[in-house]
Amino acid sequence: MVSDRTIVGIDVSRDWLDGYCLTNGWRVRLPNTAAGHDEVIAQLDALPAAGLVVGFEATGGQEWALWAALEAAGLDARQLPPAQIKAFAASRGTRAKTDRIDAELIARFMAFRPEAGRRMPSKTSRILSALTSKRAQIVEMRKRLLAQAKARAKQAVPAGLEEMDDELRTLFSAQIQTLERRIAEVIAGDVAAARKAALLRSIPGIGPVTAALLIGDMPELGRMTSAQAAAMTGLAPIPHDSGALRGKRAIAGGRRHLRHVLFQAALVAAHHNPSLKTVAGRLQSHGKPHKAIIIAVARHLITTANAILKAGSPWKPQRSV
Repeated sequence: MVSDRTIVGIDVSRDWLDGYCLTNGWRVRLPNTAAGHDEVIAQLDALPAAGLVVGFEATGGQEWALWAALEAAGLDARQLPPAQIKAFAASRGTRAKTDRIDAELIARFMAFRPEAGRRMPSKTSRILSALTSKRAQIVEMRKRLLAQAKARAKQAVPAGLEEMDDELRTLFSAQIQTLERRIAEVIAGDVAAARKAALLRSIPGIGPVTAALLIGDMPELGRMTSAQAAAMTGLAPIPHDSGALRGKRAIAGGRRHLRHVLFQAALVAAHHNPSLKTVAGRLQSHGKPHKAIIIAVARHLITTANAILKAGSPWKPQRSV
């Protein structure tokens, strides 16, 4: 596919950056360090400037320092979903995998899908994402601690660990409260984030934790269609039909941690959100299993949140799905 843009793909690993320019075949291999980032930017500046766009896969955080450097240099940098690059490689019949090949695949994928990828979230979104992620980690640690203490109590093991368990539980609870205060302070200190949080929390079922997570990890919310919002959270039913066969719909993909939080919010919304309580009751009367009902409520919840942010008006019963 011919593109009038200068497209560069960069394969990011822990130690190395491998770059490829689709326009002129330029290649580079540099260390994934601050000095390497500066050198990459210097070499990118020497490429044709018309519509320069740089793409790289999400690699679990290895790409964030490079991403920030590219953004600071005023370059159009996109983070791409690895699953889409892998599917694109399979569609081309590419089985070999090296860093050089991956860099070229990324560039060719961006020529094929010029709209793909996301730009770097705002500083507030990145901070909220880090804080909510840490909170979720400590909540899980506390949950496991309580389960272990309960199991030992049932086994009547005289290990003398009760005092240590109490100290850890107190520590975890204090850390969770500290993180929640910091999350609230970050949101209050950003006008746009505070506005979003107020709109989201106007929806029965969405509390401060869910609102903060959506602001931090789904900054696109409010700028997409309902179908896109459901797909991004992995709540869109995927059909499996062929000819006369009508397979069972299932959900998959998307941002898994958002889906988990929306499940919890849906449990509340199914009882306290008037509109979604009606949805849940109707599905229950049709004999749908509990899990399918909660998934449907969670899908309604995220599409409602998307519509509320898009409209810029607080939730009202008559506006819900």
